[in-house]
Amino acid sequence: MCGIVGYIGSHQAAPVILEGLSKLEYRGYDSAGMAVFNGEKIQIQKSVGRLKVLEELTHGGATMPGTVGIGHTRWATHGAPSDENAHPHYNQEETIAVVHNGIIENYLPLREKLLSKGYQFVSDTDTEVLAHLIDYYYKGNPLEAITKVMHRVQGSYALGIIFSEHPDQIFAVRKDSPLIVGQNENGCFIASDVPAVLKYTRKVYFIENQEVVRLRVDHMHFYTVDEEEIQKEPVTIDWDADAAEKGGYEHFMLKEMYEQPKTVTDTLLPRIKDNDIVIEELGMSDEEINAIRKIFIVACGSAYHAGVTAKYVIEGIARIPVEVDLASEFRYRNPIFEEGTMVVVISQSGETADSLAALRESQKLGHKVLGIVNVVGSSIAREADNVMYTWAGPEIAVATTKAYSAQLIALYLLAMKFGKVRGKLDADAFHSMLKDLKRLPGQIERLLANKQRIQRFANRYIGAKDVFFIGRGIDYAISMEGSLKLKEISYIHSEAYAAGELKHGTISLIEEGTLVAAVATQDALFQKTLSNMVEVKARGAFVLAVTNEGNTEIEKAADYCIYIPRTNPYFANSLAIIPLQLFGYYVAVGKGCDVDKPRNLAKSVTVE
Repeated sequence: MCGIVGYIGSHQAAPVILEGLSKLEYRGYDSAGMAVFNGEKIQIQKSVGRLKVLEELTHGGATMPGTVGIGHTRWATHGAPSDENAHPHYNQEETIAVVHNGIIENYLPLREKLLSKGYQFVSDTDTEVLAHLIDYYYKGNPLEAITKVMHRVQGSYALGIIFSEHPDQIFAVRKDSPLIVGQNENGCFIASDVPAVLKYTRKVYFIENQEVVRLRVDHMHFYTVDEEEIQKEPVTIDWDADAAEKGGYEHFMLKEMYEQPKTVTDTLLPRIKDNDIVIEELGMSDEEINAIRKIFIVACGSAYHAGVTAKYVIEGIARIPVEVDLASEFRYRNPIFEEGTMVVVISQSGETADSLAALRESQKLGHKVLGIVNVVGSSIAREADNVMYTWAGPEIAVATTKAYSAQLIALYLLAMKFGKVRGKLDADAFHSMLKDLKRLPGQIERLLANKQRIQRFANRYIGAKDVFFIGRGIDYAISMEGSLKLKEISYIHSEAYAAGELKHGTISLIEEGTLVAAVATQDALFQKTLSNMVEVKARGAFVLAVTNEGNTEIEKAADYCIYIPRTNPYFANSLAIIPLQLFGYYVAVGKGCDVDKPRNLAKSVTVE
């Protein structure tokens, strides 16, 4: 998620903006820029790289005089990291400057419309469309132009906007992307998060969806999308600076877990158009999709677990054979490729060394590679033949949560797209699945709201030595990720097993009091998993069950039950993983572990 800072007041704007952006560096970014009105025109300076580069280019803001300006740290979503794609963006006459967090879903048709009107583009971003669209509607009244744009634009956005014809004002706009404004005796501020303004004020206004703010030096006015003025009350922030960076959460990992509903929405909704799935960046024709005879999914860690889920989903929905490989094994095992083979490489960072090597090996053998990555402009994104972005935003905690959830959504969409094109998914089933997908963000919110109950249970297992996770089918894939979350942040030995394998040796590890987490979301396999739960309980295990609402029969075999909302069985991972993430987190917190930076682990593994 990008960072926005704006200032209008009696002090020089550029140093204030740089200071504010420095407090948002934790959010992750690949470029930075500022726009300041210098008394004659709007001056923009921006660059790829760390904020320090921008500070050096502007000598700490000294070369950008002026008391009104906006700044931005960008995490690339449309267009690779570059000076041209960095924010702010101008209109053609350089009289309007815009910074933007979020994703404009309909930017391509808007861009085509603007091109037909003679507008020229210098970047690949969706944000430049906003600058030109504001210009298109601007007839001297900034508020009128901005609200017209809001009626035309689809997607999520937080905007900071300045006009050279109105140098005594900054405009801020919000829809589905966080934005706050604040005020002190020296001026007014906008920011995408609280840390940016804590040095200057602790009284802030949280902007709600479809609201516009007009800021002047000594006051601000709030409006609806229909230009009706509204009143708002300030909130006093009493967090310290460190807590503010985490949005008031104790750890980045917890914050990122709570960002999962938005992450799922951002990855999902731009690909659903007119009740259909449209993955524009996929770049595959229906003929190419029909020509697929086999898919290799290659990944590491949690991305591999997402791939294991995808095997069940793609084979079930699209009826395409799928093999899932650990990238470190795939690159050395001399896999057998055949005509019509497609390779899907999944990576949060897009820089995972083993996954990148697998991509290159596949291409060397003449096979197309689809990259599913979170970082625009990363190595896998650049080198893959096609790329599908997860749009999870930067993930600070080493143990992934929201990026994993975004990968699942991307893979569901891929499976449904392939199934429909290949005639394996009829219209009724397709539309039923779409409805279930759209419900997922709200259902995830419900599960996150249940954290206190899970925390109380987790506190009982802080001293555990061994924990086993079991499940069948997709539930086995869920168990793999649940087990990894627990072991990587709490350092408790944990293993995931296919429940049907218990009799083949694993059950000998069960002792009195051993915790066994049983995942049972697949109704077709429910009774079989129930039998496995009875087996381990008979040998002294304490059984935690995760199952669908209504499956109360499971209480006969479980000591503690967590119920998840019902959804299509193929999408169960997106819900069942939430309580398991919370369980692992609270066990680790109870043990006093460094949850965000587990020992010996790195966010992106770029060496073999």
